[in-house]
Amino acid sequence: MDTKALRQKILDLAIRGKLVPQDPDDEPASVLLERIRQQKQQMVKEGKLKPKDIKNDSVIFVGEDNLHYEKFSDGSVKCIEDEIPFDLPEGWAWAKINTIAFVTKLAGFEYTKNIAPSLCEDGIPLFKGKNVQNSTIVYEFESFIPESVSDELQRSQVTQKCILTPYVGTIGNIGIHNRPGKYHLGSNVGKIELYNDNVVLLEEYVVAYLQSGFGYQQLTKHMKATAQASISIEAIRDVYLPIPPANEQLRMWSALSNALAMIERIENTELDITNLIKSTKSKILDLAIRGQLVPQDPNDEPASVLLERIRAEKEELIKQGKIKRNKKESFIFRGEDNSYYEKIGNKVENISDEIPFELPDGWMWCRGRSCFSGMESTKPQGEFFDYIDIDAIDNRLHRIKTAKHLPVPEAPSRASRAVKTGSVLFSLVRPYLENIALVEEAHSHCIASTGFYVCNSNGILLPKFMFLLMISSYVVSGLNQYMKGDNSPSISKDNIESWLYPVPPLAEQKTICAKLKTVFTLIENVEKSLR
Repeated sequence: MDTKALRQKILDLAIRGKLVPQDPDDEPASVLLERIRQQKQQMVKEGKLKPKDIKNDSVIFVGEDNLHYEKFSDGSVKCIEDEIPFDLPEGWAWAKINTIAFVTKLAGFEYTKNIAPSLCEDGIPLFKGKNVQNSTIVYEFESFIPESVSDELQRSQVTQKCILTPYVGTIGNIGIHNRPGKYHLGSNVGKIELYNDNVVLLEEYVVAYLQSGFGYQQLTKHMKATAQASISIEAIRDVYLPIPPANEQLRMWSALSNALAMIERIENTELDITNLIKSTKSKILDLAIRGQLVPQDPNDEPASVLLERIRAEKEELIKQGKIKRNKKESFIFRGEDNSYYEKIGNKVENISDEIPFELPDGWMWCRGRSCFSGMESTKPQGEFFDYIDIDAIDNRLHRIKTAKHLPVPEAPSRASRAVKTGSVLFSLVRPYLENIALVEEAHSHCIASTGFYVCNSNGILLPKFMFLLMISSYVVSGLNQYMKGDNSPSISKDNIESWLYPVPPLAEQKTICAKLKTVFTLIENVEKSLR
């Protein structure tokens, strides 16, 4: 079930007044908005608001020509028919957020004028972007300011129920703060504090609108395309909001919260099923690469014999000058003392401490550089070429979705990895996302990004088994430990080539691949039947 689409449909019905029936006896929203205007004027008299806070207030109305107009505090009137996304039911009214709420952020200059800028280990907690996650407020704080500083910055204090929204980064990630105590806005988070003294205006309704397709479009229409997406506080203030009568808001929220709770239960059920399926497949794959999925056949040619044959063929090519010797290539064997040794050139070293688990007879351990034949570079030719970048990979199904068909003159500089049928692409960037795929014949003509390590078997691994090995949690989790970098954590070519891979006899690799195909098909059929 597409619960995301269902949620958006329900939100869309709600904000258009189609989720619950209208009651002609409800007090119109225009009366509610008039009380808010009176409340704000009184707050200016009492010094709780500044005159500039109501300078941009406006009234939106439908004229005799049936068009929408906006009247500003200076008396000017503007036709805004093209800006109104849809018609409202009787009793509803349009308003800008700045008309019904105090919207602010922590201005940079506020930390400068005679106010100590230093943070402290204990004090007033600062809300940052990471404190608003998945429409929920996370009350775990890293930064605090002294209470004396917070008292100087009253406008950006968070002391009552309000809406918090990041305006840099995760735009549209909105949550409601409703916990007693004193808090403060930190960087990149704004607050929307409704004027609710004499009216009923639900924060929950405002959040529902901003999370709807129309609301999100309003919120992001002036979004800036920088390194991190951002909007201004002024853009938030200018969002058009459909206001229902107070009583209808209450009826609507009751129906909406029940519907959203039902969707969440469906999502949790589907998530449980998805996690169970993923865990089951991962466990079965783990058994497979440890030699515990299918029985061993003592008549199978051991992997060590095949590797020795491959090494002999390579030596002959080296003598003929056709290839160069890889001085790091090694051979791993078990000594008479039952310990594991690695031979590189004439040097032999005990590596028993590196061996992660025991393998069945006939299997062997290999470094990546001893079972992969290496990567080749290429350049786009002709008028167009097909390009595989990270976005082309379905990281749930581990397959190439669609390669990009690009003009050669527009080829990215990273388009230089040659691939062939049986290559396995393994993303070096954010490997925990598991952007891994087996190259089938349909994509064997493509060029891949240098963001991938291209695994090509030297003959010791069947391509399908190599693919299963590379998507196993043993390989993915093992390589993740080498990630470096904050913004785009990555691993290196050497990390993959230095990793230890379990290698079964070729005949057993075929048996394992066939068995896993049967088992995974069965699991996927069960998964489909549960959805």
